Amino acid sequence: MARRFPVRLDIARGKVEMTHGGGGRAGAQLVEEIFFRHFGNAELAKAADQAQLSIAGGRIAVSTDSHVVSPLFFPGGDIGTLAVNGTVNDVAMAGAQPLWLTAGFILEEGFPLADLDRIAASMARAAAEAGVEIVTGDTKVVDRGKADGVFITTSGIGVIPEGVSLGAARIQAGDAIIVSGSMGDHGMAILSRRESIDFDSPVESDCAPLNGLVGVMLAVAPNLHALRDPTRGGLAAVLNELAHDSGTGMLIDEQAIPVSETVHAACELLGLDPVNIANEGKLVAFCPAAEADRLVAAMRTHPRGRDAAVIGHVTPGQAGLVRMRTRFGGERVVDWLNGEQLPRIC
Repeated sequence: MARRFPVRLDIARGKVEMTHGGGGRAGAQLVEEIFFRHFGNAELAKAADQAQLSIAGGRIAVSTDSHVVSPLFFPGGDIGTLAVNGTVNDVAMAGAQPLWLTAGFILEEGFPLADLDRIAASMARAAAEAGVEIVTGDTKVVDRGKADGVFITTSGIGVIPEGVSLGAARIQAGDAIIVSGSMGDHGMAILSRRESIDFDSPVESDCAPLNGLVGVMLAVAPNLHALRDPTRGGLAAVLNELAHDSGTGMLIDEQAIPVSETVHAACELLGLDPVNIANEGKLVAFCPAAEADRLVAAMRTHPRGRDAAVIGHVTPGQAGLVRMRTRFGGERVVDWLNGEQLPRIC
């Protein structure tokens, strides 16, 4: 796209102004010099109000999510990487290959252009890593104090390969329950930055795209039954939701659940449970028990699945009940949380 503005934005020192949301020259320049510059592709360059996309015949997966994380920048990521990876992963949990994203921005008057540029750059890098393009979007500006800097809404579109069918309805008694890695990293990273808590070893968010890992899993486990990413509410919320939706019970082993030493120590100090803490780069999988060892071995060959582990199995009866065999040999119910343990984490 040819430049239309003789004077460039002062990204280093400039601020978002109400005129950037007015639909005129200022808004067009903001979109062109920040979003188009970072997200540039042939479809976006058309600057239309929609993207016109061609796909091969078949099924598609569509997802949308809004992101209001606080703080905007945290160890291991920022609201931009979270916005891309969160939606990529939602699409990937259907077994789909994500292809395109849309992005909507609500900006607060006075927000530094340097921070907006940094967020857009993070989104561009995350999109490139996931193999998706940000093909259309929208930008609005609200009065100072009305948006906490920036809110981002992303939608994703992906193609589901022929023969792939994943969902709660396919979960069966006897299925193995597998996680791709350590629990609680994202939520604890947010908490540490928000509350200025220093741990002996720094905790970084696990924010990352999972579509590559899902591709590896589908290649070796054609009978994979369900996938879900344990974000808000963590592992406990996902297992309760899927146990309820599938009409099954679940039994997990506390000692088998991967948790980093730092997260484990922090949870003990703060009275938190790792199974309730959010993740942004992990998944939970359900497959026939006979395929579990092969699936875990394949997952461990991928960077996003190095610590994959079988943590339990699906049980008949007791629909909707999730139980945990504790490290002390007892058993307890793993229930939903009442309310949010840690708000504004994604």
